[in-house]
Amino acid sequence: MSEMTASAVTGGQRTRELVAAGIGRRYRAEKRFRAFGLIAIVSALAFMALLFANIIGKGYGAFVQTEIRLPISYEVAVVDPDGTRDPEAMLRANYGKLYRDGIQSLFPEVDSRQERRVLNSLISSGATFEIRDAVMANPSLIGKSGEVWVPASDDVDMLVKGKIDRHLPETARRVTDREIAWIDALEAQGRLETRFNWRFFTQGDSREPELAGIWGAVVGSFLTMAVTLALSFPLGVATAVYLEEFAPKNRWTDIIEVNINNLAAIPSIVFGLLGLAVFLQFFGLPRSAPLVGGLVLTLMTLPTIIIAARVSLKSVPPSIREAALGLGASKMQMVTNDVLPLAMPGILTGTIIGMGRALGETAPLLMIGMVAFIVDIPGGFREPATVLPVQIYIWADSAERAFVERTSAAIMVLLFFLIAMNATAVFLRSKFERRW
Repeated sequence: MSEMTASAVTGGQRTRELVAAGIGRRYRAEKRFRAFGLIAIVSALAFMALLFANIIGKGYGAFVQTEIRLPISYEVAVVDPDGTRDPEAMLRANYGKLYRDGIQSLFPEVDSRQERRVLNSLISSGATFEIRDAVMANPSLIGKSGEVWVPASDDVDMLVKGKIDRHLPETARRVTDREIAWIDALEAQGRLETRFNWRFFTQGDSREPELAGIWGAVVGSFLTMAVTLALSFPLGVATAVYLEEFAPKNRWTDIIEVNINNLAAIPSIVFGLLGLAVFLQFFGLPRSAPLVGGLVLTLMTLPTIIIAARVSLKSVPPSIREAALGLGASKMQMVTNDVLPLAMPGILTGTIIGMGRALGETAPLLMIGMVAFIVDIPGGFREPATVLPVQIYIWADSAERAFVERTSAAIMVLLFFLIAMNATAVFLRSKFERRW
């Protein structure tokens, strides 16, 4: 009997040891899992911080632009030789001569034609249009003299910002020693400053980096997103309501649901090929227009909105439907007055996320020609335009060092819009979502 008791005690002790060892292994496995998860999160945040630091480090300089203060004499013989103040004649005047005379007056010792050409290249060609616009806005300037801040060339801008190393041999940099001497002289006279670059936010694209801006792309993106939202939101919500509340559950609706889920996973460039074949070649819609871009992005965004709307409709408890029907409401009244308002926060969240994805798309818009070089600000849905991601793609392919700044700065603006849209989606979900 004592032997049986001792054996039982020994067996129980062994069982407890095995259980304790198993619990210890589970606890250690749980700690390892938590450690791996923490390492993954920290690594992701570190890489994201590195990415943002790289973008900001390259792009913050685009928000300031080097400018030169020039003495300008608005000569009557150049601006309005007939004295008629005719706007057409004033538009055709040689305003380039005014800024060239201005900078040459600061360096009278420069007398050879070749050196004068190099000296004139310190000023951006955009100075011509800025002086012209000032005269057209205020014709009383004609015959007078004054001083005007005009943009410097991209090479001067890069040198002042330290992106061109002046200590390199002359043959290894784009700016010569003579140009550096002129730039230092202008800075010593207080005629050279870096100012906030309003042109980056108010002008369209340009071949000259110092004149290039994102406003044309921002307007194009806005018009394209307006078409996308106007079409995808009502169509997506109506489709989700029909499939979830009214459609019979049979083989055909199952096929439709599977196809919708598959469309959400199709590469975006396929939608671009579809838009090229249908909207441009078959219907003959204008190429590179926000209307066509919006139609293509609508096709791409619809599956995301439909899926999000269906999930939101499913989250509404059946008791809400039963109570509405029990009080005598029709099925349509039950959906429009009770179910849809309760599901709307989730629907809006899915819509904003889908629109954010559409805002950052480039591939489908390249297929319909929105990669064109567009200088003018689009004034309508059928006019040629580009969008911000495509503008970034175009600038990234440019060789000038100043366009690297513009590319990174445009990425910062795009990320700002995307973060704002996602933050809005999170706010709507947290503020209006109900937990049942």
